[in-house]
Amino acid sequence: MKRSWLVASLIWVLSLAAIRCSNDIPTSSLPSGGSGSAAGGPVGARLGRPDTNAGTWRMIVLTSANQVPVPAPSAVTSAEYRAEIAAITAAQAGLTKEQQAKIDYWSTGGVLRWNEILRELVARYNLPPAPREDGSYVFPDAANPFADPQFPFSNPPYAARAYSYVSVAQYEALKAAWLYKYQYRRAAPSAVDASVKALAPAGDVPAYPSEDAVLSGVAEIVLRALFPAAVDEIDARAAEQRDAALWSGRAAPSDIAAGHALGRAVAPLVMARAGADGMRNAIGNAALWQGLADSTAAKGQTPWKSLETPPRPPMLPFFGNVRGWNLTPEDFVRERPPAPPSTSSEQMRQEVAEVKNTVENLTREQLAIAYKWSDGAGTYTPPGHWNQIAADYVVGAGYSDVRTARLFALVNMAMHDAAVGCWEAKYTYFNPRPSQMDAGIKTPIGLPNFPSYTSGHSTFSAAAASVLSYAFPSRTAELDAMKDEAGLSRLYGGIHYMSDINAGKDHGRRIGGYTVEFARRDGAD
Repeated sequence: MKRSWLVASLIWVLSLAAIRCSNDIPTSSLPSGGSGSAAGGPVGARLGRPDTNAGTWRMIVLTSANQVPVPAPSAVTSAEYRAEIAAITAAQAGLTKEQQAKIDYWSTGGVLRWNEILRELVARYNLPPAPREDGSYVFPDAANPFADPQFPFSNPPYAARAYSYVSVAQYEALKAAWLYKYQYRRAAPSAVDASVKALAPAGDVPAYPSEDAVLSGVAEIVLRALFPAAVDEIDARAAEQRDAALWSGRAAPSDIAAGHALGRAVAPLVMARAGADGMRNAIGNAALWQGLADSTAAKGQTPWKSLETPPRPPMLPFFGNVRGWNLTPEDFVRERPPAPPSTSSEQMRQEVAEVKNTVENLTREQLAIAYKWSDGAGTYTPPGHWNQIAADYVVGAGYSDVRTARLFALVNMAMHDAAVGCWEAKYTYFNPRPSQMDAGIKTPIGLPNFPSYTSGHSTFSAAAASVLSYAFPSRTAELDAMKDEAGLSRLYGGIHYMSDINAGKDHGRRIGGYTVEFARRDGAD
């Protein structure tokens, strides 16, 4: 076994000469501490409490934290490890500015950085397919991701699911890593040997297996499956993260090899769940779509229809059948909001008039709110907006990588469940948008191509705010204000009635409560 670690170490030593410089995936604005910085910002977050018991926290997909075995490392006094120390020292002696920049970039925290990269990928692929010359539409094909249109169309439900699987896989793998870290307790190279400089904060968390390498291994499996047209960029980023861990003195080659193997072993276990969660049946076909409209009309209601030219197929009408994280199919039905106002009722007439009057008399502030929360095509979607908010809250919170991963897993499980519940309600009621009921309503933002009731923004926002309020109770009032503003933004945009918004907020709060209950029993508090 030691021989295999020596081989892995030598591979890493040889790789030091190659600088991975792919910057094809732009990221937004997470701050980065300088070399060895331990003060403030997200760099300081890695120096918070180490969460030594994270290997005992409740698993989500795995049966236990030791489901994937990690062999014991060689002793730090062994010849193999001394050779690794020498290689790190030599690499640091010839460190370039570009390599130091990569160290600083990843020292922010791997979970935060991968969430940022994921948000950019969602935005890049959040483009609805254009119609063919004959007016037909072709759906993106996972088996041929580079075809036109490219796979995926990362619309809000797809994005919510993607955020959840990435976050859960990271969290499961890091809990496993923490179990072995505190079983073997091998310190970072910079703490073992004074010849190795600490160019990024390591804190007191043991180095074996490397958390940076764990996250890179997860990304190589999960992100490649979700965004197959971006595999080269994803692989380059993952390799860069491993290099940065080594160059910084945070991890030795054998720490990295063990972490990489662990991440790549855990990720397929999580993605096996994704392969059987019902997503492949979420589109349906023309006969099923017509059946939804016919069923609504048979109840005496006006069915929703696409107002695009040519009419576009509805967005993922059967996403409501996708497997949730903390709600069963029976839970989703039980939590479904009551029916919206009848399309022939006086209440509906009044709500349509309210939308029209609001849009025709928007203040500058209301229009700004509509744009702020539009989150339409080419953006990271409403779930991505709340991931950005979560990232802002985590920065400076003193979280370890594993606790940061927990927060993102909780937030994104709640929003995945919110997507399932909201889409189940949307296509149960098949309610028309305000501009379908009154063609005189002009929407200042894009018109979503799916039914109106309930508001997805409101449902996502209430679910996310519920989880974030649990994690940051002192910020509850602030989160409630953001949730309410996100909901009202859809009235200001002319695309939702107030009944959509109010029902969505209530629905999202109840759905988010299931994840909060899971969190309260997971052992992390």
